[in-house]
Amino acid sequence: MTNSAVSRRDFAEAGADLELVGISKRFPGFTAIDDLDLTIPAGSFFALLGPSGCGKTTTLRLIAGLEEPTAGRILIGGKDVTQTKAFQRPVNTVFQSYALFPHMTILENVAFGLKRRGVKEATRLAHEALQLVELDHVSARRPSQLSGGQQQRVALARAVVNRPALLLLDEPLGALDLKLRRQMQIELKDIQSEVGLTFLHVTHDQEEAMTMADTVAVMNKGQIEQMGAPQELYELPKTAFVATFLGQSNLFTGQVVSSNADSITVDSAGARITVPKDRAARQSGIVTVGVRPEKVSLSSSKPAEVAGTNAVGPGRISDVSFSGVSTQYEVTIADHGPITVFEQNTSISRIHHDGDEVWMTWSVEHSFGLADEGDVEHEASRFVDDTPTTSIATRKRAQLKAELEEG
Repeated sequence: MTNSAVSRRDFAEAGADLELVGISKRFPGFTAIDDLDLTIPAGSFFALLGPSGCGKTTTLRLIAGLEEPTAGRILIGGKDVTQTKAFQRPVNTVFQSYALFPHMTILENVAFGLKRRGVKEATRLAHEALQLVELDHVSARRPSQLSGGQQQRVALARAVVNRPALLLLDEPLGALDLKLRRQMQIELKDIQSEVGLTFLHVTHDQEEAMTMADTVAVMNKGQIEQMGAPQELYELPKTAFVATFLGQSNLFTGQVVSSNADSITVDSAGARITVPKDRAARQSGIVTVGVRPEKVSLSSSKPAEVAGTNAVGPGRISDVSFSGVSTQYEVTIADHGPITVFEQNTSISRIHHDGDEVWMTWSVEHSFGLADEGDVEHEASRFVDDTPTTSIATRKRAQLKAELEEG
């Protein structure tokens, strides 16, 4: 989405960089963030991706000033804002709930914050923000007269109109239907490119993060597992968590049985899998290697040995799921977990069926090797148990009693 009426130069100042230094956040009974270091360059679209409970929303609230860190510093544009109140920080947040005033017009909603601060020409600036999201033509309407997508764009205009150095997006598209969500993903990216602000987008939606962000950080148990460009994270995950959370992966664990200048070969329950050395984080001992489902091809007969190709099988198809553009197969192989394969539906006659015996092949260059051993199911807890809440409550009660006695 572009809008020649409101250019970047006319509308917004460049965003500021964000730096988190040694940030930790402990709540009674658990640790949400553990010694987090993170730098987000000015003017970038950055996504913090992770499952529920990983600490991503707590991180956003710390940056916004809605929570205080237990330890560490927060710097925006090089200025330490750790002790700065939320309303004094150059930050605005767009939440999943639009929180628009129902009794005000769209224009009044967008101009509200500016008028409260006594900003001159608040109405003109609000019109500019609405032009940016292409909603100035509905500025006289009430929120109830707009669609969900339009209301979300109004909430974005209300946040951007304040010219924040940093815009925080807390799963803002979660309440929209699939088609509208995908449309808004493109529009948000276009708006960010046009105004040049620093966007920090918190989400659990992998597709959303990869579609919009320049850089994605995958978060797990209060720490960053891996950070990089979306394609880099997808094509070359470093841990089992990233490999299985950011899309799907087929993982094989085994002993490195041979290596040369270019590759290593792993024996996983009799299957020999070769991985290029520049795509393998570990190159000796017991390692976990993997391949994405869409890289794998199925064949009904044992394939001939071909240099540069990995082959695993035979296995038996245990599930077939047709999804239109592709078909997902789940293949069961003795001594291995289920293997997932995605095949494009280029010909209906090529579709395999439940119970068919098949072999799986893929190019060696599509294999990757992980830095960990790949046991996501039984991963040890990163944090030791914190002080029980009962003892914290007892201590707090004693402190209050002492203060009352002193008074």
